[in-house]
Amino acid sequence: MSEYKNLIIILLAALAAFAVSMLISPFVIKITERIKAGQPILKYLEHHEKKVGTPTMGGFIFIIPAALITLSVGYNRLSLVAVLTAASYGIVGFLDDFIKVRRGMNEGLKPYQKVVGQLGIAVIATLFAYYNDGIGTSVKVPFSVFEVDLGIWFIPFSIFVFVAVTNSVNLTDGIDGLAGGSGAAAFAAFSAAGILYYLEAAHYGAAAFADGLFSLAVFSAVFSCSLLGFLWKNAGPSRIFMGDTGSLAIGGGLAAAAIFMRNPLILPIVCAVYVWSSVSVILQVAFFKAAKRRIFKMSPFHHHLELKGYSEAKITTFYTVVTIAAGLVGIISVILNLS
Repeated sequence: MSEYKNLIIILLAALAAFAVSMLISPFVIKITERIKAGQPILKYLEHHEKKVGTPTMGGFIFIIPAALITLSVGYNRLSLVAVLTAASYGIVGFLDDFIKVRRGMNEGLKPYQKVVGQLGIAVIATLFAYYNDGIGTSVKVPFSVFEVDLGIWFIPFSIFVFVAVTNSVNLTDGIDGLAGGSGAAAFAAFSAAGILYYLEAAHYGAAAFADGLFSLAVFSAVFSCSLLGFLWKNAGPSRIFMGDTGSLAIGGGLAAAAIFMRNPLILPIVCAVYVWSSVSVILQVAFFKAAKRRIFKMSPFHHHLELKGYSEAKITTFYTVVTIAAGLVGIISVILNLS
């Protein structure tokens, strides 16, 4: 019976996160407008000129409630480190946003500074997972009951996952509601995964790890609904952008949830739209260097769709729907993980 009560707690926490996100969003918007934290727009995005001056750093709208409610309702070492990881990536993003706003240019932290910050956070989170008895070096294989023990190779693998996911979400954040809508759907899928793993651990009497999985389910559900509150102001025409503050926090949170649930291989499934953003950029650069031609009108892929005539609302809806479908596939893979 206690398991079902905990499910109610997760739902109530998610609703509270949505409410807090909605409540603080007007204040965050006023503050960013007062300090003139307008988002500089890249020169080659002429179709986005009308967005010049829209305040950025809106990631605080969902980072704050996600952190506070997770630690109030689902406190555990796993959720604490997940929150700290997401918040730390958010701080790196904030520094990048702040420098952009102050200079009035779309150039914030130097590339090496951003990479050093991202790698440093990834190393700390990875070492926590590596030395945690409940996580360790084994990862689940999607759609099966098998696990693969990576041993010492877990460390570079996990670091790569953190850096890849955060940068992929960052690349996807280029249209009103795009990263937020897909992020909310992805976190919802990880919340469902956390619940399933929690119920299995509780059933087999692994109380300590069950508590950790419950806390990760809370973290994911709360992050998902905090993003929904943010989307109320971010849906086009956007009142505020999440900025790197938000996109890096989303990436860090998703990577932490997946790795701490010992299921990072599910990320390419649930986060397929983020993976495609990175792949589209890699393909564009590689093909141009090899053949002096472009595959897409512009990369990442969502800008290609814009230049093909698709509206921002349609692209955002498409990405969100794809993520919902991918999330369902991911949940199926989790069910098949259960022994």
